Amino acid sequence: MTNEPLPNERALEEGAVVDQFLDDPNEHSFGALFKIFSPQLVSFFRARSRDVAQAEDLAQEVMLTVYRKAGQIRDRSLFRAWLFKIARNALCRHYGRLSREIETVDLADVDNRLATSIQEPAGTPAFEFRDWMALLDPRERDFMILRFIEQWEYHEIAADRGTPIGTVQWRIFNSKKKLARHLTSQAAIRAA
Repeated sequence: MTNEPLPNERALEEGAVVDQFLDDPNEHSFGALFKIFSPQLVSFFRARSRDVAQAEDLAQEVMLTVYRKAGQIRDRSLFRAWLFKIARNALCRHYGRLSREIETVDLADVDNRLATSIQEPAGTPAFEFRDWMALLDPRERDFMILRFIEQWEYHEIAADRGTPIGTVQWRIFNSKKKLARHLTSQAAIRAA
């Protein structure tokens, strides 16, 4: 009696499909590879994020990487480990992108709420807007008013103020970030 495990049918089928793809990487062989490994990758990502659409997107990203870099694999017996290493790296990149995302407020959507009216008492959104702008330094306030009240494009602001366009974009981004912190804390206070 031997203690060696018997290869099951699934492992044999995976091995055959992997060998066929690595021997001749074409649309047909990749389709077979995709059919076998894509559901496994979706399950892998769903176990870590629970979002079906995101899991499918990440699985497709991994399979695209496999297709593009299949020629780099040295040991065919380690294909599955290589595939899931790519999956882990894709998941790390995804979480890295999420951690760098900053919630901002699109002031263009606030435009209609903030129209001043003589009949509106103090404490209305129009007066709140003045408070919001007071949170910004004068240069940020100037750029925000030009961009969202006057509806100027970034290149127009840059040309008018003699500032590089990247600086204009960065200052507006930072201003929106500053206002987002204030607005989300105010929303939390109102909700309580």
